[in-house]
Amino acid sequence: MFTQTLFSVYASLVFSLAASNPAEPLGITPANTTPVADTLRYEKETHLRNLRQLTNGGNNAEAYFSFNGKYLVFQSDFSGWGNQCDQIHYMPVKGTTKGAMPPRVSTGLGRTTCSYFLPGDKTILYASTHLSAKECPETPRFVNGKYVWGIYPSYDIFVADRKGKILRQLTNEPGYDAEATVSPDGKKIVFTSTRSGDLELWTMNIDGSDVRQVTRDLGYDGGAFFSPDSKKLVFRASRPKTPEAVKLYKDLLEEGLVQPTDMEVFTCNVDGSDLRQITNLGKANWAPFYHPSGKKIIFTSNHHLPGGRVFNLFSINADGTGLEQITFDKVFDAFPMFSPDGKKFAFSSNRFNGGGQDTNVFVADWVE
Repeated sequence: MFTQTLFSVYASLVFSLAASNPAEPLGITPANTTPVADTLRYEKETHLRNLRQLTNGGNNAEAYFSFNGKYLVFQSDFSGWGNQCDQIHYMPVKGTTKGAMPPRVSTGLGRTTCSYFLPGDKTILYASTHLSAKECPETPRFVNGKYVWGIYPSYDIFVADRKGKILRQLTNEPGYDAEATVSPDGKKIVFTSTRSGDLELWTMNIDGSDVRQVTRDLGYDGGAFFSPDSKKLVFRASRPKTPEAVKLYKDLLEEGLVQPTDMEVFTCNVDGSDLRQITNLGKANWAPFYHPSGKKIIFTSNHHLPGGRVFNLFSINADGTGLEQITFDKVFDAFPMFSPDGKKFAFSSNRFNGGGQDTNVFVADWVE
């Protein structure tokens, strides 16, 4: 999850270096579900079956399942849908008719990121900069030759209904508040904030009350998800160690920037105890998500090939053993998520896009 425009930024790096059973919402045209040959899956991707592409154009990613497993909410900058930068949409897991715009939940103003269904699937939370300005904030790519993400202080977290009406604002502190996800038991939200002066994880109740700090070590903690039993968190983190690395991190953060090229996967209890580093692979290891068993973690990494320009999905045991490569696209696979019942698997990829830079949402049946 993170997390803001991570998917479009990473894609640029790759190429430059309702209720428990809601009715079908108005405006969604389900796709033709006639079975087709499994041509979008590479031979080595043995955990995936019946892989389908759900979007076609622009950058579409961070697609996360509803609680009932019937919908995906995601962010897209597709200009064909009138988006000037990332905005929030949702669609059935079956996809929509090619070319049809899924309903947009966000306002269409500012930049948005990190959407997630709330319990009941009638409301969706997401982060947005629209209170600060109607225009999309500039997206930095490189500063002094260093690849960076923008950590916009104008991000706050909002809740909207599926028609796009904002119902409430969950955060109202100075600085960056984004990257929010919801616990499977529907009781807690975890998010990343700079309210303490660093990029740390925080939790709050589903209504925004009882805000508590989770992490405290210097470095970027973000993109967190809950374990299936809602007792633990998995997230990405940078941990600058040398004086030079610490200075660079702090200097960039002062400018609302972070350099995401050296991150590892961590876990902890929801209260921050039992903090553990799960990966030690080098380069960028991010977008982690728990396997339905709670015993494994799926994540994105570029550690495996020289140059760091290829991102694939890997799994690893929760104790840091048993690393396994899951996807084998030659460019970019990221943002994995399992459906609540563990049968479906969503992710975003640049695969089979004719050599372009578009990132699309894919969904497959998961095979153990």
